[in-house]
Amino acid sequence: MSSEETTESPAGLRTVADLELKPALEAVLMVVDEPATEEHLAKILERPRRAVADTLRELADEYTVQGRGFELRLVAGGWRFYTRPEYAAAVEGFVLDGQQARLTQAALETLAVVAYRQPVSRSRVSAVRGVNCDGVMRTLLQRGLVEEAGTEPETGAILYRTTNYFLERMGLRGLDELPELAPFLPEAEAIEAETQEGVPSFDPDAPDPDSDVRDTTTTEL
Repeated sequence: MSSEETTESPAGLRTVADLELKPALEAVLMVVDEPATEEHLAKILERPRRAVADTLRELADEYTVQGRGFELRLVAGGWRFYTRPEYAAAVEGFVLDGQQARLTQAALETLAVVAYRQPVSRSRVSAVRGVNCDGVMRTLLQRGLVEEAGTEPETGAILYRTTNYFLERMGLRGLDELPELAPFLPEAEAIEAETQEGVPSFDPDAPDPDSDVRDTTTTEL
């Protein structure tokens, strides 16, 4: 092999073909979201398929012999990491603990806006709160407290509503059991009216705001 072929890249990294195969396979398999085929892995790592197949089986055997908490399986024509069944209790405990974590004040406020104004778009929620609610909405979606509820006819923006899980966690039989909010509605309407033009739409299908409109909102960290 010539010196030109082994020269490192400008960033100081070795080429894919120069990498050690076992750790390279581990690194790739750590980020796949579905089983990766031997053909695909061989193409990505610039190695013969037979070498990749043999190495994958070696890794799988090593993890079993070492008693690791995960295993490498050939499923649906591809390879992927899975936790071992005997450690399911530990994984379940971690997942449930994350689901039961307390919501932040920002999340609670956003959830309240959705609950009382549903179905409602993200931009409407952001207008009422005066801040970008994208991150908080994603958290509420992941927790199963809110869900998509179609689109807004005028703008095509996605609408959101609370879920049955929300009712369960709040101890409510239905939305009609939510506390009365009438005394606070005028103030909420005024806030939205004042901030609607200054808050850019955070719905992916909505048009960008005019360049001469000054954005006076803040973004949650």
